[in-house]
Amino acid sequence: MVLTSIDWVIITLFFVVLIVIAIFSSRFAGRGYNEFFLSGRNMPWWLLGVSMVATTFSADTPNLVTDIVRQNGVAGNWAWWAFLLTGMLTVFIYAKLWNRSQVLTDLEFYEIRYSGKMAAFLRGFRAIYLGFFFNVMVIASVSLAFVKLAGVMMGVPPAPALIFAAIIVVFYSALGGLKSILWTDLFQFGFAMFGAIIAAVFVVKGLPENVHGLSGLLSHENVAGKLSLFPKLTRTDMFLYIFIIPIAVQWWAVWYPGAEPGGGGYIAQRMLSAKEERHAMGATLLFNFFHYALRPWPWIIVALASLVIFPDIQSMVSAFPGVAEQYIKEDFAYPAMLRTFLPAGLLGLVVASLIAAFMSTVASHLNWGSSYLVNDFYNRFVNPKASEKQKVMIGRVSSVLLMVFGVLLALVLENALQAFQYILMIGAGTGLIYILRWFWWRINAFSEISAMIAATIFSLVFIIIENFFLKIVPEMPGYVQVFGITMSEIYWNILKLVGVVVLTSISWITVTYLTKPVRHATLRSFYEKIKPGGPGWKKVLKDAELSGNPIDPEMSKSWDVPTGILCMLLGSVAIYSALFATGHWIYGNNVTASLLTGLAVVSAFILTKAWKRLTFN
Repeated sequence: MVLTSIDWVIITLFFVVLIVIAIFSSRFAGRGYNEFFLSGRNMPWWLLGVSMVATTFSADTPNLVTDIVRQNGVAGNWAWWAFLLTGMLTVFIYAKLWNRSQVLTDLEFYEIRYSGKMAAFLRGFRAIYLGFFFNVMVIASVSLAFVKLAGVMMGVPPAPALIFAAIIVVFYSALGGLKSILWTDLFQFGFAMFGAIIAAVFVVKGLPENVHGLSGLLSHENVAGKLSLFPKLTRTDMFLYIFIIPIAVQWWAVWYPGAEPGGGGYIAQRMLSAKEERHAMGATLLFNFFHYALRPWPWIIVALASLVIFPDIQSMVSAFPGVAEQYIKEDFAYPAMLRTFLPAGLLGLVVASLIAAFMSTVASHLNWGSSYLVNDFYNRFVNPKASEKQKVMIGRVSSVLLMVFGVLLALVLENALQAFQYILMIGAGTGLIYILRWFWWRINAFSEISAMIAATIFSLVFIIIENFFLKIVPEMPGYVQVFGITMSEIYWNILKLVGVVVLTSISWITVTYLTKPVRHATLRSFYEKIKPGGPGWKKVLKDAELSGNPIDPEMSKSWDVPTGILCMLLGSVAIYSALFATGHWIYGNNVTASLLTGLAVVSAFILTKAWKRLTFN
C-alpha cells in the first residue's frame, strides 16, 4: 500500500491547520522571554496537562512500546509504567513547590537553593548539557522514528521528509514560543490519539481469516505467551528485571525526561506556566492519567498483532526490501503493520497523526532547550543586560540550531529502545537527590555535581566492561561471562543499573558531608519563599532562632508531605487499576475487569477527599 492522492490531501490539510493554529496563538510571543518561554504564567491546568502528554507522545513512542512488547511481552512495559510513582509524587508534593519558586526554568532553581560559585557553575553546566546535548539526543531519537515513518509509510526519501517537517516545527515553535506550542499540542494530541485508536481497530480487522479478529489474535501461539500484565514468578530473573527493579528502584533513582524525580524539565516548565498552585497540580495529574491509563493499549494491540504477521526481524527485512537493514529492528514492526493494513485515506490520516506526535515532542524540546540556553547561559553568563527582544531572538536562533544538530544525529541511532536505555543508564542514581533537595537543608551544589559525575563515570565503567570484558557463552544461550563469573544476561543488566545507582548514591552522599553547607542566608531565603516545612529544615529554623531573627512559625504548617504521599498512593492505585482494567476488558476477562474498574473508582473517590487536606498559598 502506498499513499494515494486522498492521503496526501489529508496530510496537507493537517499542516495547514497546524500553521493556522500556530500563527493565531503566537500574537503576543515576541513581547518578552517570560511570554515566549512561560506563556505569561497564566495557563489553565487542562491545556498544560494535555501539552505534557502530547510532548511524551512522539512518533517513536509506539515504536518503543512495540519493541518492548515483542521482546518482553506486555509486562515489559513496567520499564516505564513504574514511573507513574514518580509522576504522582510530583503531582501531590512538588507541583505546588515549583509553582511557588516563580523561576523561569528549573535550572534557575540552583541559585535560589544553593550558594556560591558552584551553584552558578551547576546552573551553567546543566544549561549546556541539558539545553543542548541532551535535547539534541532526544530530538535525534524521535527524528529517527520519523525517518522510519517516512521510508515505510510515505514512500519518500527520509532526508527530504525530515527536513520539511523540521522546517515546519521550527517555524511555529520559534514564532509563537510556548503559547503556540501549547495550542498546537492540544490539536496534535487529539489527532494523534485518534489515529492510534483507528490504527489498532483496522489492524485487528485486517488480520488473516484464520486468526478470527481480536479473540483469535489473543489466543494465537505467537501472542498468548506475551499477554500477562506481570512477569511470571517462575522466571526469577525476568521478574526482577521487568517488575521488581523498576517498581522498587528505577522510579525514584533514575532521572528520565517527563518522569524526573521531584519534577523538572518540560514538566516543570508547564507547572511554572500555570495560573496558580492548584492548576499546576491539576495539570500534572491529568498528564499522568492520560500518559499511563489512556494511551498504551492501542499501541500494545498493534504490537501483539505484529507478532503474527512479522514473527521475527528477518520477516520484516523480506517484506520491505527497499528499506535499509540498519533501520529494521523490533521497533520497525509498528510502521510496518500500519503500512500493511491501513486503506487509502485512513493511511494518510494515521501518517498525519504520527507526524503530529513527532512535531509536538520536538517543538517542546526546542522551546525547553532554548529556554535553558537563553535564561541559564546567555542571559546569566554572556549578556546579563540583554533586552527582552534580544533574549527572544537568541531563543529563536537556538531553536534552529537544536533542530539542525538533532536531525544530523538521527542518522547515527538505530532504534528507539537503544536511546531509552542509554538515557536511563546515564541518569541512574541521580533521582534521589532531586527528591530530597527540597526537604533536606544539607544538600548543596557539590552534591548534585558529584552525582552527575559519578553517574557518568560508573555508567562508562559498565559500558567498558560490557565491550571489553564481557563474553557471550555460546553453549549457554542468554548467558554471559564477566571476569570469569557466568550469569544470565538479564542479571548482568540488573547489576549494571543497581550498581550505578548504589555507587552514585554513595558518592554524592559522601561528598555532601565532606563539603561546606549552603550559606544560612540562602537557606533561609529559600525556606521563606518555598515553605517546604518538615524535619529536614529544623537546623535552619533553629539557627534562625538563635540568631535572634526567627522564621515565622506559620510556615512550618505547610508540611503536608505525609498527606501528599497518601494522595500519591491513592492516585497510583486509581491509575494502575484503570490501566489494568482496560487490559482485562480487551482480554475478555470481564470479572477481573469489573473489579479493577470498581477499585479505580473507589480509590479516585477517596483521593478527592484526601487532597483537600493539602495546603496551598
